Amino acid sequence: MINRYDNLIIEFFCRIIAAPLFLFGVYIIFHGEASPGGGFQGGVILGAGFIMLAIAYGMDFTLRRIREKMILFLSCIGVFIYGGIGAACLLWRGNFLDYGKLPLPVDSVSAIRGLGIMGIEIGVGLTVMGVMISIYYDLIDPGGIQPDMLSGEE
Repeated sequence: MINRYDNLIIEFFCRIIAAPLFLFGVYIIFHGEASPGGGFQGGVILGAGFIMLAIAYGMDFTLRRIREKMILFLSCIGVFIYGGIGAACLLWRGNFLDYGKLPLPVDSVSAIRGLGIMGIEIGVGLTVMGVMISIYYDLIDPGGIQPDMLSGEE
C-alpha cells in the first residue's frame, strides 16, 4: 500500500479539520431540500474528508476506517434509496419522485414532500461519497499493483 505523507503540519491540520468537515458534510445533506446544496455537495465533502485522511495518514489508516466493500455497499444502497423512493411514488399512483403521493404518517403534503426530498438527498449523498472514495482508491492503487511487480522481476 501507499505510505503516509509523513508531514507533521499536514497531519496536525487534518486531525483538527476532519471531524468538523464530516459534520459539515452531513449538515449539507440534511439541509439540502431547504437551502442551496444537498446530496451531491454533501457527498463530495464527506468523500473529500476520507481522501484528506488517506493523504495525511496513508491508505492503510483509511482502509481500516472504511473498507472497499463498505464503499461499494454505500454506493449501491444510495442508488437503491433513490430508486426505491421513486418506485414507491409510482406504486401509489403518482409520477416518479412525486413525493406528495407517499403514504407517510404526516398531515400536510408539504411535510411529506420534505421527507421525500430528504430521503433522496441521503441516497445521493451516500452514492456520491462512495464513488468519490472509490475513484481515489482506484487512482492510488489501480488493480492492486504490488511493489515487487514494478521492479520487472518475474
